[in-house]
Amino acid sequence: MDFNLSGKVAIVTGGSAGIGLACAKALYQEGVNLAIVARDPSKLEQAVQRIHACASVPAKVIAVPADLTQTESAEQLVSTVLHQFGHIDILINNAGAPRVGSFLDLDDSAYLDTWNLKPLGYIRLVKAVVPSMIERQDGRIVNIIGSAGRTPGANFLPGGMSNAALLNFTRGVSKELARYNIRISAISPGFTATDRANHLAEKNSQARGISLEDAKAELVQSIPLGRLVDPDHIAAMTVFLVSDLAASITGTEILIDGGFTPGM
Repeated sequence: MDFNLSGKVAIVTGGSAGIGLACAKALYQEGVNLAIVARDPSKLEQAVQRIHACASVPAKVIAVPADLTQTESAEQLVSTVLHQFGHIDILINNAGAPRVGSFLDLDDSAYLDTWNLKPLGYIRLVKAVVPSMIERQDGRIVNIIGSAGRTPGANFLPGGMSNAALLNFTRGVSKELARYNIRISAISPGFTATDRANHLAEKNSQARGISLEDAKAELVQSIPLGRLVDPDHIAAMTVFLVSDLAASITGTEILIDGGFTPGM
């Protein structure tokens, strides 16, 4: 399938590992020029090498360390990418690792820190990148959110609340951006086979006083398909949503969770 993305320019936040790295690799394989973003410069450089190793294509990859809890960082990131590539076609918002724990154990900072990176970090970057997209009358944005926005968990309240807010933002802002031919949609992964999932399972086992093996087994059993989501499957949907094949899709959420989320 030809997604016709060769030569496009994309920003991928949280691009040094997990879902973000999978999305970056998938876009790069389609010939997309990339700016991958994370806080740790060394992890970013390792990610650049892994992206280059996954395909031989005439596309460029740059690493941009940035702390997206700061408004000026989002603005500087966009300025750097525009200087390097001249334009921005695609934004993949993926940064954020909310704290987990019992409601009674979490203090205000757990909620404030989560809110400042996700959703505010997403919102800051959308606001920073949209003016250049308006100039070109074209843009494609995907917010990687999470199924906890629909199905909250007792030990993941900061993340679930921020995800719900991001769903509301994505649907709402899509109506304003549509007039400029800018499409924005959301992908909400369920439990995904990443280091982050291992960390969440460990925290869950500690909170409930069970072994890590039992926590992982219960997690898999709770998914109707009986397996964690493959990050590459999320990346494949991301590529589709930013392609012209999805030209009539905006303001929507796509769940990729193995059937975990109940209801409509």
